[in-house]
Amino acid sequence: MHIGLFFGSYNPIHIGHMAIANYMICYTEMQEIWMVVSPQNPLKNKNQLLNQNNRLLLVNLAIDDFPRIKSSSIEFNLSQPSYTINTLAHLSEKYPQHQFSLIMGQDNLQNFNKWKNFETILKQFHIYVYPRPNCEPSQFDSHPNVHLTEAPKMDISSTFIRKAINEKKDIRFFLAPKVWEEIDIMNFYRNKIN
Repeated sequence: MHIGLFFGSYNPIHIGHMAIANYMICYTEMQEIWMVVSPQNPLKNKNQLLNQNNRLLLVNLAIDDFPRIKSSSIEFNLSQPSYTINTLAHLSEKYPQHQFSLIMGQDNLQNFNKWKNFETILKQFHIYVYPRPNCEPSQFDSHPNVHLTEAPKMDISSTFIRKAINEKKDIRFFLAPKVWEEIDIMNFYRNKIN
């Protein structure tokens, strides 16, 4: 099976994430999308993160019963910070019957040379890239394993969501209904501005 790995902090997951996953299912040959919840992104401040189990719960609430999009907590049990190359090696060993590809935003592709062992990732895996607003072409755009998609540009960020919630804005339409309800009930992000 061809599986797309959509890594993210999902802090929190929002409709932009879901729309991208939905696009990849419909417009590429990937048969499933695994939304890999990262406990700690090496390029992000861990103090700004909601607990990993709460973020995983929100992802599960967002994907609900959509059979071709699944959540993954695979990185919870790997050494931290989470390096994509380590997770890819672990998944390839654990599931040799699957073909794994990466899904990433154009902004991440621009900084891809900062990733640990990025040359190995480029050589061994396909990368499906979704456009991001205000992004310039990158040095990797023409690589044979990089596939630029025409997914809709989503100018929504988890930072915007957190800030809006902290400011007591009713932004329910930026989130799956069950995610909004859980955040509201549990009072997530009320005191976190970053």
